[in-house]
Amino acid sequence: MAVHEHPHRSSGFHLPSFRRAGAAARSGSAVVATDTHIARAYVLASLRLLTGFVFLWAFLDKTFGFGYATPSGKGWIDGGSPTKGFLSSVAAGPMESTFHTWAGDTWADWLFMLGLLGVGLALTAGVALRLAAVAGTAMMALMWMAEWPPAKHLSDGSVSMSTNPFADYHLIYAVVLIALAVVAAGDTLGLGRLWARLPFVRTNGWLR
Repeated sequence: MAVHEHPHRSSGFHLPSFRRAGAAARSGSAVVATDTHIARAYVLASLRLLTGFVFLWAFLDKTFGFGYATPSGKGWIDGGSPTKGFLSSVAAGPMESTFHTWAGDTWADWLFMLGLLGVGLALTAGVALRLAAVAGTAMMALMWMAEWPPAKHLSDGSVSMSTNPFADYHLIYAVVLIALAVVAAGDTLGLGRLWARLPFVRTNGWLR
């Protein structure tokens, strides 16, 4: 009996398609990369909002005296000075006498409070993050110098209680501000994209 071969009939055995497998792997990698990007964007947006709240709350508490860092009745609107207590208590560092001179000055109070408000609003809204980073970093640098972590002893000889010769929370806040501006963290959960499309922002990149 003759056996007829059928060249077009499948034997039922197939080698794996490396092309399809590769495409599927690339698709899966793209999904993972997209999910990671989204998660990163939301984490940075959350960090931006929390940092913005820190600055805004400091402004509000010092203005109205909510009883946290600023006692009730000692707020800015009650005639209190937002800078006098902090700057007059500086007891170490190369700018000690300078800070004592600035303590309670009207220009220092206004500049400090406008800085807190401006940085807080910018971070919360997700706009002008580059400008906020510059202003906020300058504020943090001055406050770092006022506390002067390198000093083991204060000017009166007492122990400073400094826990680190360089890094403290002021530097951390400064780095956070710079990082949020670099990654455009205002584009997620913020008005960053809308802000960037405004004509005066497009022509002045430093406002981004």
